[in-house]
Amino acid sequence: MTATETGVDSQVPAAMIAPGLTPAQRLRAILGGSSGNLVEWYDWFVYSVFAVYFSAHFFPGDDDLAGLLKTMAVFAVGFFARPLGAWLMGLYADRAGRKTALTAAVTLMCGGSLIIAVLPGYETIGIAAPILLVFARILQGLSVGGEYGASATYLSEMAGKRRRGFWSSFQFVTMVMGQLIALGVLSFMQLTMDRADIEAWGWRIPFFIGAAMAVVVFWIRSHMEESQSYENAQAAGEERARTMMLFTAYPRQTLIIFLFTAGGSLAFYAFTTYMPKFLTGTAGFADATATAITAGALVVYLLALPVFGWISDHLGRKATLWFAFGGGAILSYPAMTFLAGQDNPWIAFAIVSLLVFVMSGYNAVSAVVKAELFPANVRALGVALPYGLAAAAFGGTAEPIALGFKQAGVEMGFFVYVAALMALSFVVVFFLPDNRKHSLILED
Repeated sequence: MTATETGVDSQVPAAMIAPGLTPAQRLRAILGGSSGNLVEWYDWFVYSVFAVYFSAHFFPGDDDLAGLLKTMAVFAVGFFARPLGAWLMGLYADRAGRKTALTAAVTLMCGGSLIIAVLPGYETIGIAAPILLVFARILQGLSVGGEYGASATYLSEMAGKRRRGFWSSFQFVTMVMGQLIALGVLSFMQLTMDRADIEAWGWRIPFFIGAAMAVVVFWIRSHMEESQSYENAQAAGEERARTMMLFTAYPRQTLIIFLFTAGGSLAFYAFTTYMPKFLTGTAGFADATATAITAGALVVYLLALPVFGWISDHLGRKATLWFAFGGGAILSYPAMTFLAGQDNPWIAFAIVSLLVFVMSGYNAVSAVVKAELFPANVRALGVALPYGLAAAAFGGTAEPIALGFKQAGVEMGFFVYVAALMALSFVVVFFLPDNRKHSLILED
């Protein structure tokens, strides 16, 4: 196989070019990386979808909305731990290997979930309860921040040149599957348990499930293969990743990732994790109906992601990003305004499905776009850190800001904010290089 056939730059020494993976090897690698990603994001989203049930345990009081706001502020604290996790795990993945970093990330998530599952409430241990809740969310934030960069890098490096967009889209496919499983657990509990029982003790069950799943994934990840890109970089003796390299050697790439992640991360949390609260608190749907609408739309989202990944392999990543950000900027405010006045669950399902379908044009390629901008020796850090900073600043604050707008009586102002950030991200895409000519992932 020639260097051209493997997608490897001709300047790379021939001794360092390994044959492309067989289909079976590639599939095992994708499944191995994705399974952990699924559990990571299940654990992350369980906190959000069950927050309405356990907020009073840690923030008691007469005002339910105020308690929920405090609980979601802890959710945001987890986001602000993500840049630190991205930084530490990004450096670790570039120095010790993708596999090692992914295994460490899922261990942290297991610990955070287990702490929340067994944590006594405010009435039992007082102020220690919310403090320990914050600590557990910080562990989970470190984990998810580290998971994203290592997982995006590993999947992109193992995906192969011809179908890199398609296979790397499974990072978000598994993320959505994790969210669907979280919603499935919620829906099952809503149908089989009284709300009082869920609020009293049932909310702990999904956190126990997440911790158990993480143990299984730890074993799976300990048996994964390392990526050839990482091994080639190590064999070549390339410079070890350092944080300042992003700002001295790759400032343009770092800024681009931060800016287009701003709109994408904000929209993702507005249209997925915040959506059940909007459907119940604003549109007036019952809890179970709102959960079903959101879960159905997420199935549409899950199916759309590999389609847009495949399109990006043929038309380029910029085409799907323009579709997502342009469509989101145009649709966000009118769609959510119309949804607020709906009482028909099928129409609500169609609106939410449209929003997540448009957004999938970004999420399908978000991992691979970032990975293709950096060489292997600094790739995991380059993917993770600007993403983690933007996700904390815009994704992590999405629900508290939305609830703040709601409390002020101008909830639709939040969706003007979403549309404006997506418009900014649309402009930023013009400055991305064409991946079909300039990808820095050299191995096939």
